[in-house]
Amino acid sequence: MFWKIVLAVAAIWIALAVVGALVKGLFWILVVSAVVFGVYLLIKAMSGTGEKSDITRS
Repeated sequence: MFWKIVLAVAAIWIALAVVGALVKGLFWILVVSAVVFGVYLLIKAMSGTGEKSDITRS
């Protein structure tokens, strides 16, 4: 029973380490893509050209 608990704790620890590394690595990609998308929407809203069914217009 002791080894099952140790194995479960080790598996959870490894899983959290992998998830933490993924979040740390992908965080800046998410930030940069959000900024680029925001700039795109701002330029699209300020340009005044385009269709009425555009994402920036309701």
